[in-house]
Amino acid sequence: MRSHLLNDTTAEQYRRSVTDGVERVAAKIATTERPFTGVSVDALAPAIDAIDLDKPLHDTAAVLDELEDVYLRDAVYFHHPRYLAHLNCPVVIPAVLGEAVLSAVNSSLDTWDQSAGGTLIERKLIDWTTERIGLGPAADGVFTSGGTQSNLQALLLAREEAKTDSLAKLRIFASEVSHFSVKKSAKLLGLGQDSVVSIPVDHDKRMQTVALARELERCKQDGLVPMAVVATAGTTDFGSIDPLPEIAELCDQFGTWLHVDAAYGCGLLASLKHRDRLNGIERADSVTVDYHKSFFQPVSSSAVLVRDAATLQHATYHAEYLNPRRMVQERIPNQVDKSLQTTRRFDALKLWMTLRTMGADGIGQLFDEVCELAQEGWRLLAADPRFDVVVEPSLSTLVFRYIPASVTDPAEIDRANLYARKALFASGDAIVAGTKVGARHYLKFTLLNPETQASDIAAVLDLIAGHAEQYLGESLDRAS
Repeated sequence: MRSHLLNDTTAEQYRRSVTDGVERVAAKIATTERPFTGVSVDALAPAIDAIDLDKPLHDTAAVLDELEDVYLRDAVYFHHPRYLAHLNCPVVIPAVLGEAVLSAVNSSLDTWDQSAGGTLIERKLIDWTTERIGLGPAADGVFTSGGTQSNLQALLLAREEAKTDSLAKLRIFASEVSHFSVKKSAKLLGLGQDSVVSIPVDHDKRMQTVALARELERCKQDGLVPMAVVATAGTTDFGSIDPLPEIAELCDQFGTWLHVDAAYGCGLLASLKHRDRLNGIERADSVTVDYHKSFFQPVSSSAVLVRDAATLQHATYHAEYLNPRRMVQERIPNQVDKSLQTTRRFDALKLWMTLRTMGADGIGQLFDEVCELAQEGWRLLAADPRFDVVVEPSLSTLVFRYIPASVTDPAEIDRANLYARKALFASGDAIVAGTKVGARHYLKFTLLNPETQASDIAAVLDLIAGHAEQYLGESLDRAS
């Protein structure tokens, strides 16, 4: 079995095996005509259930053959221009190359003696990002597994900075369309169910600052502690960006930690045209960024950034076998001192390879393209009487629903839209997401692929309308 260990004696085997795998994936990507085959759970599960993991195939070529049947053939391919569903981006080649390097070397970014140059590369990228944000010379941060972990760590720091012995008094303020991880983080941090105060949004799905001011004042009057305000720079459903300068003013006034969840909107940090949409983010105490959304990086690649590096000490624990306190005095850089994780992948390498190959302007150009595509999609939807579109996009998301000319029952329209999404997914011709606006069901395009064209959007809208009309026709037949 030692023949499978990657070392000096198996380097050639490693080269052959990885090359075989890369060639198969490249061939798959080159010939994929739809984002999905439409395979159902019931159709695919038996093939995977039938595999006996206690009977290995002993050959990577045979395993790749098997993988074709249980994964590659039916995978959801985000690179396809008609994948329009969730916040999944096509990835850039330099980052994929970085993924191959970091997986083979397998550095762990918790301590210097496990990573060496990897530690310094991650720190350089953190400094680059905090400079782009404008957090100031005392800023710092660390890479994380994703936006949920970044938000959790930011709110942990805010909880500790609130300096109160009564967790029941702490309150977090976030818009009604903020990410679910805000409430999840509150639960994990031991706060009560009422700790997250939901702030209404305006027509553009941005936090209403008048309502925020009112709730902050009420919090103080009730003897509670305003622990943090979470402003969102790119909501998951609408791509809306909260009014950051006004929210920052209120946080200063009430002495409240400002966290900006820019997991989606962080691509604007590299934008050549729309960087001003993030004005005010430089006043945050902490910021979440997801490079694996709008920087076109493979999952996972995220970071939490803070204005004051000292606040990261709230996540610091010392173990003699890993990062003893003496290492701080010896100026040995251990990233575990800043992180909720211990063993941690060198995900920063992917962004490093991307910036060193394409530059920030290259990333920004790609993100600008999808933002401009969303504007084209908005114009298509606004001009099409078959659809109701909710809000003009700030980033690259469109929320809409099919409205039939002959049906007025909202519940029936809901069912038609749900059916259209399900039927489209089953066909494999395109993939769209869904959400609720108020009590009604809507569909969603999340546009993160610069290869997607307005013609793709128009074609998918026709497919949606066709499926919805088919459902409504069958529904009328059943009722008659």
